[in-house]
Amino acid sequence: MSKQTSEGFILGDLEDYDPATDETDNASATDGPPRPIVWAALNSDEAEFEWLRLNEWVEDLRRTFAIPAQIIPPFWHRHPPLVEHLSALHTHWLAAYDPEQHGSAPFGWIRDLDEWQNRMRELVAMLGTRIDADRPHKLAPWPGEPEPDPEDTPPPVNLADRYDDFVTYILWWVARRRALEDRYYQIIAETADKATDADNTRKQDMP
Repeated sequence: MSKQTSEGFILGDLEDYDPATDETDNASATDGPPRPIVWAALNSDEAEFEWLRLNEWVEDLRRTFAIPAQIIPPFWHRHPPLVEHLSALHTHWLAAYDPEQHGSAPFGWIRDLDEWQNRMRELVAMLGTRIDADRPHKLAPWPGEPEPDPEDTPPPVNLADRYDDFVTYILWWVARRRALEDRYYQIIAETADKATDADNTRKQDMP
């Protein structure tokens, strides 16, 4: 069973994550009404929590509404456009079924689900991801754009086991986010040290 903390799920516990037995809280990681998830703004702990919560909700969604792989493919987590569309639908669902919401709000969500499925069908076909194959998510570089860092290349897809692939991919994704955070805090610390040294030098030079 994954261990949930106030900040999300501990990275080491993700290796033992099983969507068939592990459950995340339906409530948001923070108190208050449902709010949109801005993935680029999440820290590594927040992102790990949201990844697991979204994955479990998608599992329930596709089974409840019998949504085929042409709309929700098994490797959706490897494609940012699909993650954004699923995340937006999840937030919409949270808002529609909020206890403070009007009783007819779920009907509006179900109506919007039909339009959402049409958009997803087109997007999945364009991305080339299927139940038995997955094309890496790539974007043609613009002129003058630097080559991508090899560390930004995700691990190879495991077509034989979607759940193992999800855990492997999210471990890689969260580790990258954590490395960026560490580098960010390192820069802040170095900048603060330089400012302190400059201030000390200025004080020493004062008559």
